[in-house]
Amino acid sequence: MEVADLLYRRNQMSAGDINFILSLWAASLAIHNDKPPFTKVTHMYDMIDSTPLGDISWESFSLQYNGEIPADNVPSWMEADYDVWFRDPRILVHNLVSNPDFKFNFDYTPFQERTTDNTHRFRDFMSGNWAWSQADIIADDPQTHGSVFCPIILGSDKTTVSVATGHNEYWPVYLSIGNIHNNIRRAHRNATHEFRDDAAFRKFRRQLLHSSLAKILEPLKPGMTSPEVIRFPDDHFRKVIYGLGPYIADYPEQALLACIVQGWCAKCTAPAKDLDTGHHVRHSQAHTDLLVEEFELGMLWDEYGLVGDIVPFTNGFPHANINELLSSDILHQLIKGVFKDHLVTWVNDYIKVEHSASEAQKILDDIDRRNFKQWTGDDSKALMKVYLPAIEGHVPDEMVKAMHAFLDFCYIARRDTHDTHSLAALDNALQRFHRHREVFRTSGVRAEGFNLPRQHSLIHYVKMIWAYGAPNGLCSSITESKHIKAVKEPWRRSSRFEALSQMLLTNQRLDKLAAARVDFVNRGMLKGTCLSSVWEDILRAWVNYAMTIDPQLAHNGNDGDNSGSNNGNNMGNIDEDNDDEAEGDVAGPTVEAHVDLAKTALCRVYPDDIAAEIEQPDFSDLIQQFIHKQENAQDSNSNNSLVALPTFYGKITVYPSAVATFHAPSDISGIGGMHREHIRVVNSWRKGSGRYGTIFVNTDPFAEGMRGLDIARVRLFFSFSHDGVQYPCTLVHWFSRLGDSPNDNTGLWIVEPDTSDDDGATLRVTSIVHLDTIVRAAHLLPVFGHEYVSRTLSFSDTLDEFTSFYVNKYADHHAFEIAF
Repeated sequence: MEVADLLYRRNQMSAGDINFILSLWAASLAIHNDKPPFTKVTHMYDMIDSTPLGDISWESFSLQYNGEIPADNVPSWMEADYDVWFRDPRILVHNLVSNPDFKFNFDYTPFQERTTDNTHRFRDFMSGNWAWSQADIIADDPQTHGSVFCPIILGSDKTTVSVATGHNEYWPVYLSIGNIHNNIRRAHRNATHEFRDDAAFRKFRRQLLHSSLAKILEPLKPGMTSPEVIRFPDDHFRKVIYGLGPYIADYPEQALLACIVQGWCAKCTAPAKDLDTGHHVRHSQAHTDLLVEEFELGMLWDEYGLVGDIVPFTNGFPHANINELLSSDILHQLIKGVFKDHLVTWVNDYIKVEHSASEAQKILDDIDRRNFKQWTGDDSKALMKVYLPAIEGHVPDEMVKAMHAFLDFCYIARRDTHDTHSLAALDNALQRFHRHREVFRTSGVRAEGFNLPRQHSLIHYVKMIWAYGAPNGLCSSITESKHIKAVKEPWRRSSRFEALSQMLLTNQRLDKLAAARVDFVNRGMLKGTCLSSVWEDILRAWVNYAMTIDPQLAHNGNDGDNSGSNNGNNMGNIDEDNDDEAEGDVAGPTVEAHVDLAKTALCRVYPDDIAAEIEQPDFSDLIQQFIHKQENAQDSNSNNSLVALPTFYGKITVYPSAVATFHAPSDISGIGGMHREHIRVVNSWRKGSGRYGTIFVNTDPFAEGMRGLDIARVRLFFSFSHDGVQYPCTLVHWFSRLGDSPNDNTGLWIVEPDTSDDDGATLRVTSIVHLDTIVRAAHLLPVFGHEYVSRTLSFSDTLDEFTSFYVNKYADHHAFEIAF
């Protein structure tokens, strides 16, 4: 299992390379009269293919154009067959519902969550009002009463795998269910399944799309009115009723699905020429049907923005209105749409209008240097994090405020949990954005106004959250991330000739491997890895042997020093830390936030031996002051200057980094919502400059946001023992907040280094704090003002070159939640 998973899924090794490595493996085992688990690649493929788990065969059907055909010069697309490949969605849903992996992340009924003060909260899909209303319909029908409602969530996004080799477009359609929690849908590779087709859409692609979807979903239709009995993640059987739920798509696909003209709103009746003013009612199927019945196609197109000769696929399913089911889309509507395509473009246009060509290019180059484009590249998400301070000083304050308001809207919308307070804040951010964006109209950049569907979509977010819960569980970033595994990687593994069948087989084998792993883990068969299993057996045997010789020997461990034999000062020779804990999402359940020192230490030294190297001559005194504070933590009147400080003559253990683990479900995180990041303190990082990270320190647990946090720069991570107590701690340089509120234009707090005067010399204010007071890493951005950034400046030097800094709450969504 693990060998096949490594070779086929993780490394995606070619058949020739697999045969080569198996032959090497066989040669190494031959002298031991043994052989590898597979003799050749076909043996491994046969094993995967024979696995019954995850075995849902691919089916296909063909569609043809059935309209009028001209007598002469018939277009090829009218005579072509369009093959659509899919897997039975009913079986896919059964597999999802019965997956034991989802046992603790599955909602069996819609619910309304309220806090003790009666504040309504929205999180996972089943907490929204739409699922509640569907459950009411089910409960009112005696035939379906008592059934579990299972909403079918769909998503699609056309993708091109190779422009250079011709027409290689695929239109994958993904399926999930609303009962699974949002964190699973975002983090778990098997919470979605995909359908695929390779049709070349031309003039009739709208009806081709709708006809294909209707045909694919047909097996689910009987279960939408008559209950089925199926197994659930807890191994119990229940009655279930299916229903079409939200559809995840970007705006061009929303227009196709809603059968509207490009430029009109797919959710409401707002016309293309009047999207940014007035109040408009939501689309309803009854209203659309009436218009189609009363008016000719030309009027429907021009006056109502409707494509009247297309039948939506939802028309054939109960309680399904495509306009209602189209979900919000943070990635394409907000990040790639309003931010990158609109606001960033408009800022660039303003600069080009206001300045000469050479001066405009100089300013744009400076903005690139300010956001260190070598770091952000063309990544819109990365650019959002640093763009606001980069444009300040180069554009009017009103533009900065417009960007600030929009970023607030985007980050609030991305929260994993909403309530009436966050929705009020979301609406407030929208009102501020609408007010401040007028500067783009008055400056002439958008003299024509803001009739833009993606900006217009912002007005629907609050209602959509009420209906479907937090929108981060219904975002095209989920389907877009699936393209790599479901389409692009299988395409690259194919021979490129009649690639579709090869891609489908690759996907089927990957699903079998994934399903087998879930089943084996559930049976307790795959705990750890092969190597860890062997080491556990060896360790168990050693402990048993040691107990027969000396019971105390088996219990003796080290004294907490993980630095090995390195007792000298070796800090200057460290290029990077070797901690093997990867940053990013953390597998497992939600746990309390914590900060831990790196697993591997650098050295053990006496404080006085490194005081000069860290430019802290009073380092030993600071340790004594720290010990005094720790031992007298409950005595608020304790004063270091009035008492004798405890003595400390021991060594300290120095570490290159610490690892902060915290709950950040709105960011890239594991199923439990936990996220990990390193805070590094090394003289040289990857053969380059040193890294001395900045951190949030909790200095007032009773205050909210930045009023209870301080910013510090780490100079040393170390630990020591005193009177039998182990102290993990850090030496820090402090920053102070400027003012008692964030900056008006950017909404960011400003800090500057704390300094003191010592006989005319300016010194940084320094102290030692316990590791438990660290919240996580902080991201500081310089306050650039009107000055141009030197072309030679590296981002690693900014903390030493500038005098004041923004505390970047837009660094990630967790920072946004704490640095307000």
